[in-house]
Amino acid sequence: PAMPPGKKITARLKRTLPVRGPQAPTLSELMRWYCLNTNTHGCRRIVVSRGRLRRGLWILLTLGAVGLILWQCAELLLNYYSASVSVTVQFQKLPFPAVTICNINPYKYSYMKEYLSELDKETKKALETFYGFSEGKSKVRRSVDEGNSTGSEFFQQIPLLKFEDFSRTATDLHSGQKRKIEGSVFHKDSSIVNSGDSNDIIGFQLCDANNSSECALYTFSSGVNAIQEWYKLHYMNIMAQIPLETKEKLSYSADDLLLTCFFDGLSCDKRHFTRFHHPLHGNCYTFNSGESGTVLSTSTGGSEYGLQVVLYIDEADYNPFLVTSTGAKIIVHDQDEYPFIEDIGTEIETAAATSIGMHFTRSRKLSKPYSDCTETGADIPVENLYNKSYSLQICLHSCFQKAMVDSCGCAQYAQPLPAGAEYCNYKKNPNWMYCYYRLHEKFVKEQLGCQQICKDACSFKEWALTTSIAQWPSAASEDWMLRVLSWDKGQKFNKKLNKTDLANLMVFYKDLNERFISENPANTLVILLSNFGGQLGLWMSCSVVCVIEIIEVFLIDSLSIVMRRQWQKAKKWWNNRKRDQPGKPPQAGDPEAQGHDNPVCIDEDLPTFNTALRLPLPQDSPLPRTPPPNYSTLRLETAFTEQLPDTLEVGHH
Repeated sequence: PAMPPGKKITARLKRTLPVRGPQAPTLSELMRWYCLNTNTHGCRRIVVSRGRLRRGLWILLTLGAVGLILWQCAELLLNYYSASVSVTVQFQKLPFPAVTICNINPYKYSYMKEYLSELDKETKKALETFYGFSEGKSKVRRSVDEGNSTGSEFFQQIPLLKFEDFSRTATDLHSGQKRKIEGSVFHKDSSIVNSGDSNDIIGFQLCDANNSSECALYTFSSGVNAIQEWYKLHYMNIMAQIPLETKEKLSYSADDLLLTCFFDGLSCDKRHFTRFHHPLHGNCYTFNSGESGTVLSTSTGGSEYGLQVVLYIDEADYNPFLVTSTGAKIIVHDQDEYPFIEDIGTEIETAAATSIGMHFTRSRKLSKPYSDCTETGADIPVENLYNKSYSLQICLHSCFQKAMVDSCGCAQYAQPLPAGAEYCNYKKNPNWMYCYYRLHEKFVKEQLGCQQICKDACSFKEWALTTSIAQWPSAASEDWMLRVLSWDKGQKFNKKLNKTDLANLMVFYKDLNERFISENPANTLVILLSNFGGQLGLWMSCSVVCVIEIIEVFLIDSLSIVMRRQWQKAKKWWNNRKRDQPGKPPQAGDPEAQGHDNPVCIDEDLPTFNTALRLPLPQDSPLPRTPPPNYSTLRLETAFTEQLPDTLEVGHH
């Protein structure tokens, strides 16, 4: 059947009048309009291509290009916060670093006897009981004075134990009897592997003072390590009770440690050194500390223009149980840094000349969002206990010390005191040893949260050290040099120096090349936008205008169509529900029959000609037609009711 003329006109108008944007009645027509009018390539070819094969190929190519764009743009975003490293080398006059020097032995053993007499007696008793060692077999060491038994009860509470065949049966140091060791924790030193035929293990037991069943058993397959660890445990107890002023007198003075000094070819003395007391190393002395406000510098590299010192070690006055090596420890650091001798110190041996060549490097990292570092440490929720510039080590030690005070009620001896705290000792804090060991175990296993809180510093200075050693003094010069150094030592020294008591140290710049390592953003906002534009232009011939067009069509227009259709459905449902209510007679002026309530006209926009063509007729209404003419009106009728006489027809006869 032929299409009615009205429908032909409507179809022709649909073909000639384009549908534009949100005025499209369906999403499919909106997408068709977009493909025909977009500035990007590929989408139009999908619509205008003839044949399924060609259209399918264009669909695959377009989707592949879109996928590549998304992939490349995601890579650009992920790499946006990456940084490139640049190295700059400059030749200039360099500031000389601070050099901190400590004797490995922290305190003179002759001065410490009265404090350590009971501990030394217990240690020697353990050596004799477990290993058959007696004082008479030692070529060194004077007899220990019999002091007051201030700690004998405590030593009996934490004695050294000898275990057999890795069992819990142990021989007590004091009683010499075997007893069963109970405890919920049985700890072995995993860093030392037992070797040989002997299966005997030395260790000690720490128990919770509040709960005797909670014990930690620390065992060592090496008796040397066990005795030293046990000795240090009691040593810290004793030292924590001695005032700082007294400990400074028990340690080495600058005159004791320093014999000669030269810097940059000129003589120097103890006035160029600053003393600070380290809990584990006693009195240490820092050259060029910067406390006077002046930092020395050097304009020439080489060993002749650095720091040269001769140190007096005095091996005969060493504590035999606390330290087992002889010499000094040094650390090169910035004037604002704290010298962590115990962590990164370099050991200097006696009877040798140690040359340390330096390369200076300054490093700078980018902070957030490029890396997880901190500029000054102000954003780290850990109090700096060292009164020095922030570093990762300072943060970790301060964090552990804070946890120690919070958990154990006192501070660990090897680190600075927090405000209002005091160092742990067995008289005031009988439970601190067990608490400390358990807390330190958590710290090592990263269970305290310190490693998660503390961050690296964004900027730092580093001196790379190269160490070389030569025998000093030589056999040819030993005799006269030792005599002169003994004379330089002064009237207080009444014996000739021994070369094993001396150490020669030289610290210098190998060259004056300052290396500056910095991080720079690999991408800026301009580069990122340029890369986006390159990807869009390469794969889709698209620009920023195309991106705005995509946002307008796929987000704004599509959402508008969907929301309009949902509103129409809801409106229709509501009208049907009102009409179907019982007891309500249908009215001639039903709103549903009115033009302004027609579903197509609900849109707030003015109707276009195209949408007007789709206006449906009201339900149950006949199609409008042109009415037929009323032929009865065409008949002539007289306007008068009576005929005039002269109009009457006269009959012919």
